[in-house]
Amino acid sequence: MKDGLTASLEAPTSNAWRTATGLWLILLVTLLWVYREGFASLVELWSKSETYTHGFVVPLISLWLAWRVRGRLKGLAPSPSGLALLVMLLVALVWLLGDLVSVNAFVHPALVALVILSFVAVFGTSIARELMFPLGFLFFAVPMGDFMLPWLMDRTADFTVLALRLTGIPVYREGLQFVIPSGTWSVVEACSGIRYLIASLMVGCLFAYLSYSSLRKRWLFMLVALLVPLLANWMRAYMIVMIGHLSGNELATGVDHLIYGWVFFGAVILAMLFIGARWADPVDADHMEAEVVVGNSPLNTSARALWGTAVVSAVVLVAPQVLLQALQSSINPASPVLAHVAAAEPWQPISSPTSDWVPAFQNPSGEARHSFAAAAGSSVDLGISYYRQQGRDRKLVSSSNALVLSDDQRWAQVQNGVHSVLVDGDPQVVQTAILRDRSVSITSSGKRLRVWRFYWVGDRFTSSDVQAKLLGALQLLRGQGDDAAIVVMSTPLDDRLPDQQRVPAADELLNSFLQAQSSPLQSMLRTTQQGR
Repeated sequence: MKDGLTASLEAPTSNAWRTATGLWLILLVTLLWVYREGFASLVELWSKSETYTHGFVVPLISLWLAWRVRGRLKGLAPSPSGLALLVMLLVALVWLLGDLVSVNAFVHPALVALVILSFVAVFGTSIARELMFPLGFLFFAVPMGDFMLPWLMDRTADFTVLALRLTGIPVYREGLQFVIPSGTWSVVEACSGIRYLIASLMVGCLFAYLSYSSLRKRWLFMLVALLVPLLANWMRAYMIVMIGHLSGNELATGVDHLIYGWVFFGAVILAMLFIGARWADPVDADHMEAEVVVGNSPLNTSARALWGTAVVSAVVLVAPQVLLQALQSSINPASPVLAHVAAAEPWQPISSPTSDWVPAFQNPSGEARHSFAAAAGSSVDLGISYYRQQGRDRKLVSSSNALVLSDDQRWAQVQNGVHSVLVDGDPQVVQTAILRDRSVSITSSGKRLRVWRFYWVGDRFTSSDVQAKLLGALQLLRGQGDDAAIVVMSTPLDDRLPDQQRVPAADELLNSFLQAQSSPLQSMLRTTQQGR
């Protein structure tokens, strides 16, 4: 009697699993096709950036983790989840917003979340709960962390300079560059430690899940996996400078310092895992294979419910793409022709720029450079980088858009900040920076530029990356296209003034220029947007 009951329960369960698996695979293919550009950009980042190369193995690890606990699913049957459909709709709208403003930090996590939610919608929360970690592990495939680069680079420079001084080596620092008696060093993106941090977090998370059953142990080990790469990278940077210093810059320079860094980091991670293994919990094979109590999930799931959920899921996945196409129809397909910026008294156009520096903004739709002077020694360069038809390779707000690239051989950014101004009576904040000419010594009074930067989007000025993105999305939703621009003003610091007066004097000059030129500048941008 018992065997007959078991057989009668297993038959509908097997049918439901086959139906749900087939429908979810169809949904997955649909998702990959409909959002192919987003997934393509994800894979492109994996292939181009060593920081995110691990993304190729994350799906395989997730599949292995799911297979490893397959025994837990024997007593469960697929049970479609309406709540997952609702959350999927919200995530699809997040993707739409992210794609409208070309923010990968929204687009890529949303795509991975849609993969997970489509699974939960079809198979149900009971099955998803047993596969929570394998499904959640997929988020390690999302390239996240670039936003931490400035902070990580600053902290690396802070520690290295402090350690050098404690060692007794005199250091002169300016921004991310510093000079010691044996030479000049710079902290660049490769020195930030972001690669070590992300690799350690992923390995640490996987190790904690496989080695510990206690949540307390898992969280403690994850905290260790977060702190160890930070400390290891700081020590690595200090050791590399010391090796270079003591060897007369014959060792730990060029590619060598990257190799030494990975060897040191690998040794630290192995030590971390070796120590963590001492407190590992015994592997509970019975728990991995244990069947979930049948009462936790309905065994007789109808095919109609599964098909209905799959159809609704497909509609939820496709609808944002249809809406996106409709919104993008307002974008002007023509290349922008930048109009001329008229000069306002007392400023007059001049033919020679104050410097040969050009911002490293990536792939703008159009650019314009103007130079103005109000009196002898009072000149300002005005640069406009105009963006239209924004997408993956052309974005107004992007971590790739920089005043100076880290490998620039001529200019270096040594300071950044913000400055409050009034524009047409309205309070505004501009991003500021100081650039140094690398052709002269860091300790000399060589040429330096004071730079102001802000965005023009939605017919408004702003220096906030977030506000610029939101204004861009609002502009598209209103059917006004996606035209926007980055405005940069620069002037040389006057080395005839005392050090403490140079920056305030330059800010006063740039403020005077902005007050006079804001109306002609806005008029030029509007004319360019309207195509007249």
